Amino acid sequence: MAWSCNRKVQLSGMFLSLFGWVSSCVTTYAPLWKNLNLDLNELEIWNMGLWQVCIIQEEGAMECKAYDSFLALPLDLRVSRILMCLSNGLGLLGFVLSSFGLDCWKPWEDKPELRKRLVCFGGAIFGMSGIVTLTPVSWVAYNTVLEFWDETIPEIVPRWEFGEAMFLGWFAGFFLVVGGLLLLCSPCAGRTEMPAKPLAARHEAARIQRPARMPHWSHPSHPRNADLVI
Repeated sequence: MAWSCNRKVQLSGMFLSLFGWVSSCVTTYAPLWKNLNLDLNELEIWNMGLWQVCIIQEEGAMECKAYDSFLALPLDLRVSRILMCLSNGLGLLGFVLSSFGLDCWKPWEDKPELRKRLVCFGGAIFGMSGIVTLTPVSWVAYNTVLEFWDETIPEIVPRWEFGEAMFLGWFAGFFLVVGGLLLLCSPCAGRTEMPAKPLAARHEAARIQRPARMPHWSHPSHPRNADLVI
């Protein structure tokens, strides 16, 4: 029962973390961080990502152009590109460590302490990856909100709005953090339930091995005044 509960917690954490890591990778390279609708030309939709800008026309055709220079980008996009790549690397490292520490990994069945450490390290790295993912997404969203409500910009000028990749990035960071916490708590789940069976077994063994007390009437009775000589 304890091992099955521990295994369920581990598999749940791995599934959430893996889903969050894949979503984070998609968020990093998808050119959908911001979108812009031009009132003068409603047939085109501009999308901005960390690596390129794309224009989607009404016919469905999409043209993308990579940024000419990394240093020419705004500060939030430069830092976001670095942090998202770091998050993807941390997620991959956490996935490898956690995979080797799972209970269903047969080669290391005789090393339970090592597997617990690998699972804990993998869960901590997944949590760090989630925080690193949430930081650039939230920063870009904050700057987008400030620019959208900036009164110094004329109303005629179109404003950038949230793209689909930003929402995907928030979900990715959330799943990474939750999955990492589940992996960190998985050794505790097995530790709290495993002693139940050995404790009951010890009580049963003690009850069987305890010598039965002989009743009082079973002891040989010595007659009083046995040493008197008649």
